[in-house]
This record gives sequence, structure tokens and C-alpha cells, in this order.
Amino acid sequence: MKKVILLLLFALSSQSYAQVKITEDEEFKLSALPYYNYGKGLGMTSADSLFQFNIRFRMQNRITVYDFEGEETSYDAQIRRLRLRFDGYVGSPQFQYVIQLAFSTGDVGKVNDGDHLNLIRDAAITYKPNKNWNFIFGQTKIPGNRQRINSSGALQLTDRSINNASFNIDRDFGFQVYYLNEHKNKFSYNIKTALTTGNGRNVTDKDTNVALTGKLELLPFGTFTKGGDYFEGDLAREIKPKLMVSGGYHQNNGSWLDKGQQGKELFQARTLKNVFVDAILKYQGWSGMFAYMSRNAHDPITTRTNDVGQIETSYVYAGEGNDYQLSYTFPSKWEVIGRYSRQNVASEIYKLNVPNTKQFSLGVTKYIWEHAFKIQGEVTYDKLHFHDASTKNNWYFRFQIEMGI
Repeated sequence: MKKVILLLLFALSSQSYAQVKITEDEEFKLSALPYYNYGKGLGMTSADSLFQFNIRFRMQNRITVYDFEGEETSYDAQIRRLRLRFDGYVGSPQFQYVIQLAFSTGDVGKVNDGDHLNLIRDAAITYKPNKNWNFIFGQTKIPGNRQRINSSGALQLTDRSINNASFNIDRDFGFQVYYLNEHKNKFSYNIKTALTTGNGRNVTDKDTNVALTGKLELLPFGTFTKGGDYFEGDLAREIKPKLMVSGGYHQNNGSWLDKGQQGKELFQARTLKNVFVDAILKYQGWSGMFAYMSRNAHDPITTRTNDVGQIETSYVYAGEGNDYQLSYTFPSKWEVIGRYSRQNVASEIYKLNVPNTKQFSLGVTKYIWEHAFKIQGEVTYDKLHFHDASTKNNWYFRFQIEMGI
């Protein structure tokens, strides 16, 4: 028994030494994924430092009450997200991996006969030869709008905006190359590119389309504290103003889905073009964000004739929108958040009576352990305008608890 205890103590001491040695190397900070995550998880490092393995989880439990015009008031109670993540390195911290699995119905979706199971969210290998370069191969997020790149666990409100849901790009499989030129208190910039399938997650079918993505991020006053450009709200209470402005372009050549990497099936392939512009400003508890997103395609409406001679229609979800978000985090870790979103669909889509939308959200969040453990409340109002001149007014009220490690 004494020998077992001594061996355990030796293993733990070796692990601690290896972890300190690696985490103090600033070249490898925040590099397990292209986006930031608060939780550090539980892990181990081999005594010879040849591999590191971390495991973490997070879940979002929520209840929402809906009051939609013309419908009976209803509610749903669900596990919105339940995810398990593994990350670390093999051989050297230069060779990193990340695996993220999703288990909730909201993440996986309904599985129909012949469909692919969307259990795998991330499965990517990163080679990081130095502090400037990242080479990524596998399935993970591609560099789109900032709020989409951020983990859903790092949001101030209970979900992303309506424009992120409609116009953003999702995870995809392929190659990514990042050049990071970051400094704490002086001008910094990042260049991020991706060459991917354009088909989204967990697709194995043969295809001919390909997607190209490029993004430029500018940080005029240097990097944010604790990677604050990758989580919402000024939890770090920046002593000096910190600003990030970015722009990106994505082209999905020959997509068969109405939103590129996800969505409904089109009857003919289309080339989709997305533009992203966003900005984040943080200072002494205040946080402001702006985002512009658009998607367009030549002749976005596709048609086919069914077996009984009827013409069926499917369309690219084309249009554009803006998000404006402002918050203040008190020293007590209570936070108040407001967001306004405006979304206009393309004129061809609008004529099909797909509505233009204005959305107003007000939220309150209590951070117990930063974004890893928080309690959130939100009320949201949607104003829908249809081509036939009708309108709808929809409300929802939501309570959510997020917990993870």
C-alpha cells in the first residue's frame, strides 16, 4: 500500500512540474482551439511531457415561455447544450488536438433515415511551430463573425442573435492557416484563412464544391486581458480601452444547402457569398459590440417539379442584418445586457412572404465562476414584417443555467 501511495505522489508531482512548464510558455496560450473557453477541465500530463490530456464538459439547462401572436402561450424546458470536450497535445505542445462531442437534441438534431449523426462538433489537429503560426486540419469552426466564433458558453445572453442564426457560417472540414501578430499594449493584427468542403459537419458524401474563407482582425490598442475578444462582457474590467475591428469574406462554391454549411436542401446548387464586419470595445466594465452580416447568391430561388406536376420552391437564405449590443458588468459580477438586431431578407425571398425582423433583447446575468458557471434571465421581443403588409409581435422569456469545467 505504501508503494502505491509513493507512486501516486511521484506521478502527481511529475504532472504538476510538466503542466507548469508548459502553461508558462506564452507561445502556446489559448491555442487548443481557434476560440476561447473559460473552463480548464481536468487533465494529466505524462511524466516525460510527451502527451497531455484534458477533459471538460458543459451544459445549458433552460426553460422558455413563448407568447407568439396568433398562437397559444406555451413553454419548453430542455437541455439546450450538453458537450464533452477533450484536448491536449501528443509528442510536443506544437502538435495539439481537440475533440468535442454533443449529446443534447438541440445540438444533434433529429436523425432521419439516411442522415448523418451530428455527434461530432470538433475533431481537429493543430500544428503550432511558433507563437505566430497555426496550421489546422480537421473539422472545427471557420473564421466567420465574432459571436459565432465565440463559444456558445461565452455569451452574455442565452443565445446568439437572429443574424448569426440566419447569415453566419458554421463548422466545416478542411485546412486553416492563421498568422497571429499579437502584443499586449501595441497595435496587433491576425490573418485567418480556410479552405474547406463547404458541406458542414460530419458529411461523407462525394461532392465537387469547395469553400474559401479569409478574415483580418485589427487590435489597435493591443490584446484584450485573458483573451477578452473571445468572450462577451467585460469580466476582466479592462483598465485601458481595448478595441477589435475585423472583416471577413466567405464564398461557398456550389452549395446544396440554403445557408451553406447547414440548412434546408436546395434543388440546384448555388454559389453563396458572405461578408462579415464586426467590432468589440471594452473598458472598465462596459462592453459594446457591433456586427454586420450578409449572404447573397445569383438567382437565390431554386425550383423543381414533383411527381404530380407541381412546382416546388427552395431558396438560398439571402439578405443582410446588423447587431448592436451593450452591457455593463458590476464589480459584484452582476451584468445587464441590451441587444438590438435588424434583419432584412433579399427582395426575391421577401416576395415569398419570408419576414423582415427587428429583435429587442434585455438580459441579466449573474456570474458565479465567470462564464463557466452563470445564471441568466432574458426577455426578447420580435417584430416581424411580411410582404403582404401583415405584422406579427412575438415574445419569449427565458431562464438558463450554464455550468461547466
